[in-house]
Amino acid sequence: MNDTAASPAPLGSPEAHILVVDDDPQIRFLVSRLLRANGYRVSAAADGREMTESLKGAPVDLIVLDVMLPGASGFELCRELRRSSAVPVIMLTARGEENDRISGLDLGADDYLAKPFSPGELVARINALIRRARRAVSQPGAAAVRSYGFSGWTLDIVRRELVDPQGSVVDLSTGEFDMLRAFVEAPGKVLSREALLDIAKNRVATGFDRVVDVQISRLRKKIEAGGDAMIKTVRGTGYMFLPEVERR
Repeated sequence: MNDTAASPAPLGSPEAHILVVDDDPQIRFLVSRLLRANGYRVSAAADGREMTESLKGAPVDLIVLDVMLPGASGFELCRELRRSSAVPVIMLTARGEENDRISGLDLGADDYLAKPFSPGELVARINALIRRARRAVSQPGAAAVRSYGFSGWTLDIVRRELVDPQGSVVDLSTGEFDMLRAFVEAPGKVLSREALLDIAKNRVATGFDRVVDVQISRLRKKIEAGGDAMIKTVRGTGYMFLPEVERR
């Protein structure tokens, strides 16, 4: 990692809090310094235990999580985190194979960056994820619709929660939430793979388009289990959300 990068404008007040989890002290130092230079508040942890303690101490807006950690791996920590939190996660690893990227995304990570990486790209992806996470309350007219109902489900835009027909909250990653929101805002319309790719990745395009398939597969497992199909594949075009949607 080169320790120089163009500094985009900070995302405003209050400053976002980033947790960097990496067992390499040099990576922790360089990434932390980079993010502070770009207007972020930063905490650092060397392993899963320190990550847990940091999360108990203060809420964070995003986690930069290394895969190859001592003890519990980044994959395991991401899986555990997704049981109780939808905080955006970017996974870092020296392993750049596609299967590893798919595994991380399938466990709930929102993005994946292989080492060595460009500092500017890391900052751009963090900016995009945090900007998207804040969009629900910052968009003009966002308060006009607080939630969407479909087939007994409720997608709460303000709380960023999905509630199943039995009243239980279903955990969604940032990418899953944004993709489902795109579907419920345009029911019965075909959304192209290009549009969904931008939504699902929440970042600058890199040509890694299987993320759409991963996000769609995860959404289907969560909202279609034991019920009717809700997301239809339109061959060669994209995907369509089938249920009728009520705006509330």
